[in-house]
Amino acid sequence: MSVQVKTELPQDSSPILAEVVRGQMVESRHHASVAVVDAHGGIVHAWGDVELPIYGRSAIKPLLAIPLVESGAADRFKLGTAEIALATASHNSEPRHVETVTNWLHRVGLGVEDLECGAHWPAHEPAMQAMLRARAEPTRAHNNCSGKHAGFLSTAVHVGEKTKGYIQYEHPVQQRLLGILEQMSGCDLGDVPRGIDGCGIPVIAVPIANTAFAMAQMADPHHLSEARAAACRRVLDAMMADPFMVAGTDRFCTKVMAAIPGKAAIKVGAEGVYCGALPQLGLGICLKVTDGASRAAEVVMGQVLRHLGVIDDAMAETLSATLTPTIKNWAGTPTGQVRPAF
Repeated sequence: MSVQVKTELPQDSSPILAEVVRGQMVESRHHASVAVVDAHGGIVHAWGDVELPIYGRSAIKPLLAIPLVESGAADRFKLGTAEIALATASHNSEPRHVETVTNWLHRVGLGVEDLECGAHWPAHEPAMQAMLRARAEPTRAHNNCSGKHAGFLSTAVHVGEKTKGYIQYEHPVQQRLLGILEQMSGCDLGDVPRGIDGCGIPVIAVPIANTAFAMAQMADPHHLSEARAAACRRVLDAMMADPFMVAGTDRFCTKVMAAIPGKAAIKVGAEGVYCGALPQLGLGICLKVTDGASRAAEVVMGQVLRHLGVIDDAMAETLSATLTPTIKNWAGTPTGQVRPAF
């Protein structure tokens, strides 16, 4: 029997950059686009459509942490490396994450109830199980974005803005962040697609290459104002000095940054987005996996870092389980692997 299927689905022009192997066959393939850009806006490497507008999601949290430092709020509230790293985090909601954000809010004169990000259970299974045994309910501090929101609130309190409604597009907090994104990406963002992120804040569409440019300006901020440059360095230094606060146990961001100290500040985002700033090379990275798969985004980011020499051969061997993760079934038997395809 022959089956004829006529389809007019749009074709994905981005290349296949990650694939999933099971047994003797490639079972799945992931298309992605990647831009590596320098601080002058030059495209150093590109795969796929780097002019594609994307929502940066949580991958651009380092950029959103700039006002916390630049405004003076971080100094006023005596925030250290842990808090500033947490401001960039999509954390596991492990005890250290939750305790740090809770104590930070108290220092600002606020409480967990002032967070407008909603509550969810920890992504870290042992932490969730411990809460279940204790019959404890998650609070807004358990939200993986609670550190970012604590940073927004701290800046609002410092400059004398109302805190209620700080997640709304029209609020001064979000307008300040919009200005940061425009200045760092080199884009006019007044009339572009926007939506609402998982934690409630606006998401703004920025092309992949411009997002990478924004990260490059963080990595090499010599041409920015003194205050902006200092803020960029402090944010990235905090991420690289305390990578646990950026993600947590068994997370790609944490494991890679811990293995290559001082070389890269990398950040995952939802829907297959990943960003990075490379201070030693003065480069920024942004990638988007077309189908939104996080497993592919991690593998592609790892391969880009390999391609740029940020992860050398020896370190790649040490990180092999992270860079090319094994897939296991429920019995724990290895059944496949996610690997780069470029």
